[in-house]
Amino acid sequence: MSTFRTPVGPQPSKVYWRRRLLVILGIVAVVIIVVLILVRPGSGKPAAHNTPNPSTSASSPAVIKDCKKSDVTVEAQTDAISYAAGVDPKLSLIITNTGSVACNMKVGTDVQVYTITSGSETIWSSKDCQQNPAAAVKQLEPGTPVQSTPFAWDRTRSDPSTCKSTTRPQVIAKGASYHLNVSVDGDASAKSKQFVLK
Repeated sequence: MSTFRTPVGPQPSKVYWRRRLLVILGIVAVVIIVVLILVRPGSGKPAAHNTPNPSTSASSPAVIKDCKKSDVTVEAQTDAISYAAGVDPKLSLIITNTGSVACNMKVGTDVQVYTITSGSETIWSSKDCQQNPAAAVKQLEPGTPVQSTPFAWDRTRSDPSTCKSTTRPQVIAKGASYHLNVSVDGDASAKSKQFVLK
């Protein structure tokens, strides 16, 4: 008969059964530990979470579009309405976005045109002898006027053929009235700016 089923020894059979039970439990515990080490529960690929797609959930910056001509006003500007003898008028222009959203507009000196007239006669144009025109794009905020950098007009007539001359004739003063018209990238001022040379 097997000694496993019928323990042999000086101790009662209950003692041997307890010992065998402890040995079996120990073996089972070792097996479980080895399995846990090999399998490592929780170390596998984590469960997928429904994370929002940044390209769709995050608010992307709004694209600023080009200004519509109907949403832009251009205004001729001088630093005074009357100039004493020897004082050169300073010319500039003001651009205003009359729309409801910001927009981009070409505002460089390459697209700015200043024209001075007297009656029906064109006296001077910024394009006749312009040097080094520069391109520029400006973001115009709604209702915020933007003024160009003022520059002086030397009170002379302009003509492409006399650009290098240092003796261009001065225009008539002594209370003569002149008008400044401006345009930016084809958008012209609705009204001219009148000024007087004394």
